[in-house]
Amino acid sequence: MRVIQFREALREAMSEEMRRDEKVFLMGEEVAEYNGAYKVSQGMLDEFGAERVIDTPIAELGFAGIGVGAAMNGLRPLIEFMTFNFSLVAIDQVINSAAKMMSMSGGQFQVPIVFRGPTGNAGMLSSQHSQNFENWFANTPGLKVVVPSNPYDAKGLLKSSIRDNDPVIFMESELMYSDKGEVPEGEYLLPIGQAHIVREGSDVTLLSFGKMMKIVDEAAEELAKNGVSAEVIDLRSVRPIDYKTIIESVKKTNRLVIVEEAWPLASISTDIAFNVQKDAFDYLDAPVKRVNSFDLPLPYAPTLIDAILPNVKRTLEAVDSVMYR
Repeated sequence: MRVIQFREALREAMSEEMRRDEKVFLMGEEVAEYNGAYKVSQGMLDEFGAERVIDTPIAELGFAGIGVGAAMNGLRPLIEFMTFNFSLVAIDQVINSAAKMMSMSGGQFQVPIVFRGPTGNAGMLSSQHSQNFENWFANTPGLKVVVPSNPYDAKGLLKSSIRDNDPVIFMESELMYSDKGEVPEGEYLLPIGQAHIVREGSDVTLLSFGKMMKIVDEAAEELAKNGVSAEVIDLRSVRPIDYKTIIESVKKTNRLVIVEEAWPLASISTDIAFNVQKDAFDYLDAPVKRVNSFDLPLPYAPTLIDAILPNVKRTLEAVDSVMYR
């Protein structure tokens, strides 16, 4: 199977869907003439023209609102935020318009729109450019929230998101755009809301999503060297969450460690921990452990970044704790 970059997988997904459906278009800052801030949309202006690959001013509220209106009128917009940190400027359009319109209109208006772009830290960008809002958006009825961890998932999930009739928040990572992975030549779709068991195991369940899967995968390899069999689950989406797969895994391993880049209060891992103790309490041999970023704005200094973010060492310590080692 061929190997391509994460950004190329996203570009293929968008281009294939734009060829398939003339109602799909891309809009955002520098997506056209500059070929995208992260070169995700490279070459798309040449193929689809300026009416379907549209450069916007630095005005997230404005072009997000235009996208919502376009979706209500039958188009299928792809709205790129240069980073989801900037989506806060458009939060009213996303939360109060896109997410609620189906309900408020009594089903008269669908809003088939995808808001996509990078989430979380990207190195030395300091506090205002290093935040995780997956749990913010996942807290909103009416939205679906997808967070892929590799090129294969990115393409299949983005194509499904574009075809979905509900608004989808599609969150990537600046640190993953150059990652390479196997992606099939032919068309494929991945269902939103179905987790992926990356690695089967029997001693402990390691659960994550997005770029934190790198931490989990590395931790599982280290555990295997020491005779610990870790089952690794990639959520793929955080709204909806595939609780069935999580619960079945916990019933098998009896232990759960969740790794998430977001702050600990009211995080995705908080809700998962609650639901696991609610639905699989009798199967747990230890309390659920969470590995989150520290409850602090992310600083600029790389040494402090390394100290605050989840890492392999903290993940292994959490596993030791639930296994009483």
